[in-house]
Amino acid sequence: MRALVVRLDSFGDVLLAGPAVRAVAAHSAHVTMLCGPRGAEAAHLLPGVDEVLVWEAPWEGFDPPDVDTADIDALLGRLRAGALDAALILTSFHQSPLPTALLLRLAGIGRIGADSVDHPGRLLDVRHRRLPGRHEVEAALDTAAAMGFRPPPGDEVRLRVLPPPDTSGLTGNGPYVVLHPGASAPARAWDPRRCADAVALLADAGHRVVVTGGPHERVLTCCVSGDLAVDLGGRTSPRTLAGVLRMADAVISANTGPAHLAAAVGTPVVSLFAPVVPAECWAPYGVPTILLGDQSAPCANTRAVTCPVPGHPCLDEVTGQDVVRAVHKLIQERYT
Repeated sequence: MRALVVRLDSFGDVLLAGPAVRAVAAHSAHVTMLCGPRGAEAAHLLPGVDEVLVWEAPWEGFDPPDVDTADIDALLGRLRAGALDAALILTSFHQSPLPTALLLRLAGIGRIGADSVDHPGRLLDVRHRRLPGRHEVEAALDTAAAMGFRPPPGDEVRLRVLPPPDTSGLTGNGPYVVLHPGASAPARAWDPRRCADAVALLADAGHRVVVTGGPHERVLTCCVSGDLAVDLGGRTSPRTLAGVLRMADAVISANTGPAHLAAAVGTPVVSLFAPVVPAECWAPYGVPTILLGDQSAPCANTRAVTCPVPGHPCLDEVTGQDVVRAVHKLIQERYT
């Protein structure tokens, strides 16, 4: 059987789909993953994925493209060429799979399944309804299981990526902790001044600190690193970032892609978690995690991109000392 797994949103969302992808791969001769541009690099890291198709959907992301008939026709042609037998559509609890399902039906895919609150008519062959409070990893696995795709024996339900490269040439020798100051949305980010304070306090406590960030975050990582940390802003691909995170004693990150990448390589996470989405569904999965941030703040469950509360109290009340204590606790638990 040739199967398709669809996850059209961000890097972290695609990583969270990994266990469900492996479940599909255990029952398929070939797995294609259809992703948006922000998630495609994560798909290339996932075990079980044979091919990645990239398409930007008009109903996904902060700035979706216009509906373009020629673009949709091109996608349908690519899907038809894949001779796909079944498709699993993965979405978050607030997203509808039905626009995607309509396109897959037009592409002639014979069996389509998804988690759907809305009545699907003839768009879905398998309609699953997620249980309340399920983590995104578990919700995806539940939907896969409803289609008959269960994990193979011995496959632990945890995030996983293909083996990353040796990155000691980037980080230098000796133990270190990683601080990732950026986030995919401003509402999820910790104040850069507090990040810089945490770097200074970690260095005072004897830790070597590595600061990571994408090419567009170089000013941020430079500011946060100062003269005290190794600044890798803009110097890592997703694969090399996985290697940097894998060798860290702990990773400090907001609720954003690198936190899930840290979990995928088995590294404990200090999660600076703004409650704009629920932590029970989106916290780093399957690794020791300490959650920092007021989960009962007024912004809770708003899905806000920019903090709606003056002063950003959910995260700005977290101090550098809070982060240092959390790092020490995770390291102590890891090595004792």
